[in-house]
Amino acid sequence: MGAHHTSKIVGTVWGLLILNTLGSTGAKTIVPLPRSLIQMVTMGALVAAFALALAVNLRLRVRPSAFVFLLTLLLVPSVISSVSLESGFGALFRCARLALFVGTLWLLSRWWDGGVTFVRHHVRMYFAVLGSVAAGLVISPGAALPELYGGRLVGALWPLTPPQIGQYAAVIVGLTVLLVLGRRTDRASAAVVIVPSLVLLALTHTRTATLGLLIGLTLAIGSLILTSAAARRFFTWAVLCAAVAAVGFASALQAWFLRGQSRENFSNLTGRAKVWDALLAAPRTTAEEVFGMGLGDKSFDGLPIDNSWLAVYQEQGLVGVALVAAVFIVLGGVALLRPPSLQRACAIFLISYCAIASYTEAGLGDASPYLLHLALAASLLATPAEAATPLGTPDVPQRHVPRWARRSEVT
Repeated sequence: MGAHHTSKIVGTVWGLLILNTLGSTGAKTIVPLPRSLIQMVTMGALVAAFALALAVNLRLRVRPSAFVFLLTLLLVPSVISSVSLESGFGALFRCARLALFVGTLWLLSRWWDGGVTFVRHHVRMYFAVLGSVAAGLVISPGAALPELYGGRLVGALWPLTPPQIGQYAAVIVGLTVLLVLGRRTDRASAAVVIVPSLVLLALTHTRTATLGLLIGLTLAIGSLILTSAAARRFFTWAVLCAAVAAVGFASALQAWFLRGQSRENFSNLTGRAKVWDALLAAPRTTAEEVFGMGLGDKSFDGLPIDNSWLAVYQEQGLVGVALVAAVFIVLGGVALLRPPSLQRACAIFLISYCAIASYTEAGLGDASPYLLHLALAASLLATPAEAATPLGTPDVPQRHVPRWARRSEVT
């Protein structure tokens, strides 16, 4: 199998993982899509991703990865809590999905060499997803900006919620900005990605994604300031533009940020705090406290939890919370120990973004875009090893050279 062909397959596998994590619930689409059909597509994408990854890695060569190892350990409380079927048979189905997801990451880890190849796959696939959102907005503005969501942008062709769209836009904007600063792409190509993505982000009115983008980029660019003149220039201009915007557009920014809500509703995090308080006050057995109640739909009493830590506590217990915390500690610690580089900056951005989003978004305990973002960070922090096979290098068995032949070569 040729190197270019293998590289395309690996990129396809990453795209299929992204397709699997798009979800099956969201706004009403222009053409109604049955949820069963959407689930068939997303699960089919995961099965295809695992099969393709296995096809290009038949020898099961993997790289040691603390991140994927911790995700593998996360399967333990997931299965222990799900076998009781408190959350129904769907819990076991979600465990199988998580196992396939983690297995695919193990197979792909062979090509995690600290390069930016997977960053490009990430940006391209999510930009394609945002392209479908933009197409839906052009075809049917009413369906893309429904009153049900307060006029916020949703997916009209594929059921995507405003927070999902905001997340995808913020992540690819941040990564593309860093690629420009690292001179891995030209400004014209970057503008094609950044400008429409920022427009879509603004139309979603997603505060979490916006804060994650700003804080994540600040930390990432800050890690490059001492070694990159381009990063210093960008940081200086960004601070000046932010100061001008804060003074000249303060009222407009405040209106956008509040989204028409009262200050009381805003301080209550749009009702999230009530769900969190009820979840923490609910009675639990010791087993439920330690291992959780099984993988579910990240809800409590029919209401979304919208907090990764509490969702993991609900479904995978204190063990799950400890493992997810270990993921951030390991990735963050490795990133801080690495010398300044573009790869380190991208990893810092992704880790920071996921940490900020975890407060108002769920997903760190199950197959989700957030785990893919962190997997990308892990691939960027992987140290190139001489024994590691570069992306696209086929398996070539080493030819045995007899001892007498080696002696003759020396002489």
